[in-house]
Amino acid sequence: MNEQNIFIVRCGEVALKGMNKPYFEKMLVNRIKKLLKKFDNVETYRHEGLIFVRADKKHDSEKIIGEISKVFGVASISPALECESELNAIGAAACELAMKLIEEKGIKTFKVSAKRADKNFPVKSPEIARIIGAKVLVGCRVLKVDVHNPDAEIFVDLRRDVSYVFEQKISGFGGLPLGTNGKGMILMSGGIDSPVAAWMMAKRGMMIEAVHFHSYPYTSQRAQEKVEDLARIVAAYVGRYRMHVINLLPVQEAIVSNCPEDETTILVRRFMMRIAEKLAAANGCQMLITGENLGQVASQTAEALTVTDATVNMPVMRPLIALDKVDIIEKAKEIGTYETSIMPYEDCCTVFLPKHPVTKPKLEKILESESKLDVDALVDAAVSRQEIIDIKP
Repeated sequence: MNEQNIFIVRCGEVALKGMNKPYFEKMLVNRIKKLLKKFDNVETYRHEGLIFVRADKKHDSEKIIGEISKVFGVASISPALECESELNAIGAAACELAMKLIEEKGIKTFKVSAKRADKNFPVKSPEIARIIGAKVLVGCRVLKVDVHNPDAEIFVDLRRDVSYVFEQKISGFGGLPLGTNGKGMILMSGGIDSPVAAWMMAKRGMMIEAVHFHSYPYTSQRAQEKVEDLARIVAAYVGRYRMHVINLLPVQEAIVSNCPEDETTILVRRFMMRIAEKLAAANGCQMLITGENLGQVASQTAEALTVTDATVNMPVMRPLIALDKVDIIEKAKEIGTYETSIMPYEDCCTVFLPKHPVTKPKLEKILESESKLDVDALVDAAVSRQEIIDIKP
């Protein structure tokens, strides 16, 4: 009887990395270890192309699986039984699993699928499945075989030293291990989109740092706390990171006093990008990340995005650019940010909002308006007054 619970962790895209695969697997193992630190006596290691996690039986298996599933790069997780690579031992483990499935799920039919990773084993995979299936029928007489539509499929993974028997393949998020693809600065608002954008870039292996803009006292302290709550939910996936908090009100007031009203939104957005780029450069980020979605609001038309991007030299990643709002909402619900995002607190984008914002701005007109402002002084002043918050899961 095993004194530990064993979990098989499978890589997704990492498995396709060729000569770089060991590096990505090592990063994946390190991320899993880091997330499982809260549990004592847990071991994570690579073996024969798979990652294994061993944990004391005192730990809740569902909690262990829940933590592992948050690690980007994990394709699936299977709680498994471990046994000797011998047919009678495998049969006994399969019977033990089948009895558990009868008790917990009330299954009546099953099938066995086998994979022989050890090609020196004298019995081939189809025959292994047939033999183990026969042993389950003898050991669990209430069950019948159904190869087409079984209540449960029992998998056998036969390897040189030990074999594994399991039923579940619990999906992870896939992607690439965090830290394998540089670092980006996310412009984090209190809305639905930007937390999802941060999550999606992190899923591609990118480390995250954040900047949040507010317009206190026009925006409340509770509005900022809402953004911090969102940032902490994202941190459950990406780990600890910093959020730079910028009061944008002096910039907004300068724009309102000196520039055409209909250009306010696009001018404010350009200042946000300048400030974000300055912070990104100072903190080792290679690119900016936004939650912008083409055509969603006035500042997100093709013309507006072109004018916005002309402000900065860094690449701007927009992972949500072509998604439907419904798809973004579904992803927000999946990762747990949606309920916080829809809490009715104002953000800086609603302050000094023009009645009829320009939707097709011309760069030359925007530059003419900005010539009335001391752009560098406004940016430097905003950055110098920043507040830095340490975001923890």
